[in-house]
Amino acid sequence: MVTPGSVTALGTERLELGEGPRWTDRGLVLTDILAGRLYGAGPGGPLRELLGLPCPLGAVAPVAGRPGVWIGAAGTGICLLRSGRPPHWLRRPEQDAARPFRMNDGAADPAGRFWAGSMAYDGRPGAGTLARVDHDGTVTTVLDGLSVPNGPAFTADGRTLYLADSARGRILRHPVDPGTGELGEGSVFASVSGGSPDGMAVDRDGGLWSAVWGAGVLHHYRADGELAQVVPVPVRQPAGLCLGGPDGRTLFVTSARVGLADPGPLDGAVLRLRVAVPGAPADSFRPSTLLDF
Repeated sequence: MVTPGSVTALGTERLELGEGPRWTDRGLVLTDILAGRLYGAGPGGPLRELLGLPCPLGAVAPVAGRPGVWIGAAGTGICLLRSGRPPHWLRRPEQDAARPFRMNDGAADPAGRFWAGSMAYDGRPGAGTLARVDHDGTVTTVLDGLSVPNGPAFTADGRTLYLADSARGRILRHPVDPGTGELGEGSVFASVSGGSPDGMAVDRDGGLWSAVWGAGVLHHYRADGELAQVVPVPVRQPAGLCLGGPDGRTLFVTSARVGLADPGPLDGAVLRLRVAVPGAPADSFRPSTLLDF
């Protein structure tokens, strides 16, 4: 459970569209997606810029064995990132799309693959996709027909993927084969009204946290899909979240000012609150070959 009034801002920074928070062995990382910026922070802040791109940056995951190297969902594709160097593109599946596209949220799974969603800038229904990056760097589109994919989040055993199709107000659940990355048939885990499900995180008990964009709340679901708790937050557009901190019991929440005619004092802030059940640090992308980057 969350104690009422326990939500605080990490610092004074306000982002246009905070996204993709992940707790790593180097602390918290997150993006300001439309500004193309990657930020880092300790448990108490402040934010510090790690790198910047001339294109949107949705989310990153650390690359195992390569400190300071990230795999990212950026621009129209997937790339490797390092401060002071241009991106090394693995693939740009949306570069030649008929309408403007960008990558959105992404995460590594416990088996060391990276998954990322794409969306049309205008949010056109059915235009979004989900891509998987295998250990050899191959990028494969595994789902299409999405609108605005967010998440993705995985159970600790890597056998279940949660994916929010935000514009349609639903959270999908798919079985995953950890050995191959093969995605099974999905089902609707939860439907949301009065807002859009956005970023997600799974706790140690298999519960799912979800930020609800436009509603100013967080949802906590039990593993069976029952909505166990609704937590109000002092921002209108909570976007991404992760569990972290030294004991894994701090829930970090990004938010956005974009699109608000009269943003409040905390819109765009990174929030933090204490929860009862911890989560694990972000998984890393584990390439099968040495990366010359």
